[in-house]
Amino acid sequence: MQEQSFLNDLTNQFTSGDSSILDFLINVLMTIILSYIIGLIYSKYGNSLSNRKKLAQTFVLIAVTVMLVISIVKSSLALSLGLVGALSIVRFRTAIKEPEELVYFFIAIALGLGMGANQRIVTLIGAIIIILYIVIHNSRAVKSVMQQNLVLTISNISRDKTLDEAEIMKILEKYCSKIDLKRLDEVNDTTELSLSVDFNDFDAIMNAKNELKAIGGVQFSFIENY
Repeated sequence: MQEQSFLNDLTNQFTSGDSSILDFLINVLMTIILSYIIGLIYSKYGNSLSNRKKLAQTFVLIAVTVMLVISIVKSSLALSLGLVGALSIVRFRTAIKEPEELVYFFIAIALGLGMGANQRIVTLIGAIIIILYIVIHNSRAVKSVMQQNLVLTISNISRDKTLDEAEIMKILEKYCSKIDLKRLDEVNDTTELSLSVDFNDFDAIMNAKNELKAIGGVQFSFIENY
């Protein structure tokens, strides 16, 4: 009789609705899969200077932990109030240095919240939209990497030779798709020219550099235009 009663209780738990063990296991599995995919996306497309693979490993733990907490406290007001008190004494001891890391942490937390609240469809759709946005955005960024927008600063090395702006512009026009004058300074016999230039590829930068170097008597620098 006791064994039969235990089996009946177990069966009822698996078929008792939203709070059933079966639903909980499905939510855990979906949370692990989605947060793992988010970790892979971050490892591949992230721009953070930190160890992205190591940080991505924490996304699954964060998402599952949040999901577990929400699953426990969502049906109890007392547990919810206790959670607020517990979280008030929890602090991150390591500062998050880059906004991108914080964004991915929020994504992992959102996955845990959604699955913990048993909002599987909404969470799944939201995760798919986020993943597609990141992939499409970074695929477009890869294409735009070929076009370099730089600040080119040129000045004459010695006072004996003046800067020939016309010759410099003639060289740049061959390799640049866009040239904008930012600043022109002339103090005594020293001239400094600052230009915002767009190169279509790295070879164009190298060719322009070699031709500018062949002029002689000038010094120049290429700096990323933020």
